[in-house]
Amino acid sequence: MRPHQPAAFVLLLLLIVTAQGQSPREPIDVDALGPQVGEELPDFSLPDQQGVVRTLDDIMGPRGALILFHRSADW
Repeated sequence: MRPHQPAAFVLLLLLIVTAQGQSPREPIDVDALGPQVGEELPDFSLPDQQGVVRTLDDIMGPRGALILFHRSADW
């Protein structure tokens, strides 16, 4: 065996044992998570990164707008 192979084997074994000890996760109901793909957004007014308040009408272009909601992991 090469020198790094025993460490890789131990790590793999640890991952397998840890994964087997976890309880199964509850399924996530994605329909209850917020706006869905293709759903029309309600009117809103929110500050942008410079503090300027923007509305949906402000950002809507001739072909529409792509709105991305990002929720960080520390919420």
